[in-house]
Amino acid sequence: MTSPRTLLATWDLRARKKLGQNFLADPSTSEMIVKRANLGIDDIVIEIGPGLGALTVPTAKKVKKIYAIEKDTELLPILRSELLAKEIENVEIINQDILKTNLNEIAAKHKERVIVIGNLPYNISSQIIMNLIKERELFEKAIFMFQKELAERLAAPPATKNYGRISAVLQYFSTISTVANVKSNLFYPKPNVDSSVIEINFNKEILDKALDEDDFIKIVKAAFSKRRKTLKNAISRSELKIDSETTIKILELAEIDPVRRAETLKINEFVMLSNEYSKVK
Repeated sequence: MTSPRTLLATWDLRARKKLGQNFLADPSTSEMIVKRANLGIDDIVIEIGPGLGALTVPTAKKVKKIYAIEKDTELLPILRSELLAKEIENVEIINQDILKTNLNEIAAKHKERVIVIGNLPYNISSQIIMNLIKERELFEKAIFMFQKELAERLAAPPATKNYGRISAVLQYFSTISTVANVKSNLFYPKPNVDSSVIEINFNKEILDKALDEDDFIKIVKAAFSKRRKTLKNAISRSELKIDSETTIKILELAEIDPVRRAETLKINEFVMLSNEYSKVK
């Protein structure tokens, strides 16, 4: 693995702050992440933001095929050069914005469910996760590197300060585990915070399943829309456009005290609440 500092200097480029570019600079960390991801020779992988290839190269040696989706056109010649130098031929580079990429088209080429990996920029991480949830039938799992703060939010349990909309929604649809923690000094340029790698396994079956999962997402969003307010006030003043009387009714039918706040609700309580909302909407 060539140093990111060296590669960028050779090509007369700099990391682009607006794209959240911090390149993993330690090859042993890349190898460790790939090893712990338990990738196999028959796996199909979508990599979000391959950058200079720190994860792409070791992953390509383990799997059948990688679709590497990179928005930054300036990085493509470097990535292609690195893959060529390592004699890697099972990587297809797609120069697109991941938020505008049709993942269905990629997944439709294969019978296997796809694995998604990536070192995600903070500013679009939540959007990417919500998009994957919507298309979850296509994916086996995701292995993502996030700023540690966001990783802690995703796995946060109820009644903690980090528990929020993204926590509740993701924990309903998946099982989350920590793969590794990565110190900030292992990146170039060095970010201000450490990172964490987490594995998101999308549930093939959900035992406590909501009547309408779109409604589940909506009710969680509404409940957290004004997280300092009671559930009654937050939901009745949300985008759902249901009045206070109806809000109290669905809360009582779900056996949830209207004066509780969103962060106190467990996932199964959000399911009960969304089920009652589905019946009256």
